[in-house]
Amino acid sequence: MSRKNAGFIADLAAGIDKPDANPKPRRTGMSTNVLADRENRLAELAAGSAITRTQELIDPARCRMWPGHNRQYSMLNEERCADLIESIKAQGRQEIPAIVRRVKDDPHHDFEVVCGARRHWAISWLRTHNYPDFRYLVEIRNLSDEEAFRLADLENRARDDLTDLERARDYLRALDSYYQGRQKDMAERMNVTQSWLSRYLDLARLPAEIMVAFARPHDLRIKHITAIKPLLKPEASRIKVFAEASRIAGEAVTHNQSVPDIIRALARAAQTEPTSRTTGKSAAKSILSSKAGNPLLRVENKDRQGLHLTLLLHAGGSRKDVEAALKTVLDRHWP
Repeated sequence: MSRKNAGFIADLAAGIDKPDANPKPRRTGMSTNVLADRENRLAELAAGSAITRTQELIDPARCRMWPGHNRQYSMLNEERCADLIESIKAQGRQEIPAIVRRVKDDPHHDFEVVCGARRHWAISWLRTHNYPDFRYLVEIRNLSDEEAFRLADLENRARDDLTDLERARDYLRALDSYYQGRQKDMAERMNVTQSWLSRYLDLARLPAEIMVAFARPHDLRIKHITAIKPLLKPEASRIKVFAEASRIAGEAVTHNQSVPDIIRALARAAQTEPTSRTTGKSAAKSILSSKAGNPLLRVENKDRQGLHLTLLLHAGGSRKDVEAALKTVLDRHWP
């Protein structure tokens, strides 16, 4: 063996026999990483530090709205969902899952939507407008009705696209359905003050006789309730406010006014009548109404010589009702 080859073999043998002082770490196999991740995940679940959520991509047609949903689905349209539609189109998918519950004994639906009516409407609209491959991303939960109510409320409380009236009516329904009418218990469960909750409940309780004055009732806010509620407390004031609301509803010009303008008109109608010039005292007044509750005549004792009658033409009464009311006045003052 030549001296050159002998030196080469010696160097090779030395490299085998002597371990490297700074060995490079070996790359861990994929299977080892998967097993380690699985063990860590199981440990987290066992310790309660991780929660498993089941998410699926489904056909929105297989979902129905939960009857207790706080959004009025029939009011959703392309305009109200425009921002969400554009976001889904830009992302190529729905990013945030809706919350649903499984349903039984319904051959047409597999789930009901607790949170995510706008997402449901937007995906359904997109599927019929050139995006048939979009699917509805849902997270499946096992919730009681009361838990579903609180979850939906928390998700939508800070959103501007849910009107105060929708939220108020949802709260009024929940008060009887889940809390047996106990407002204090409901406020505690929702983690809100009773005064905050009361304003919403007062908005939901506005009578239909006054709601007719608003062409767009969903423009009403809880801030408006502080101006409207005092108008309804005295009986005489409430009758006059109802009559003015009916008049406003019958006139297209006034009916399309803004909410503050309508409230000012109702407040003017509720003001106390001016004092009598002859006596210097408040004139005695009474309102005659039909059997259906529609105001017909305002009768005011001006002085000893006579009466002042005001026909409430736009309060909803018929001519026959007014004639009967006039006969009542005549029988009372001119037997």
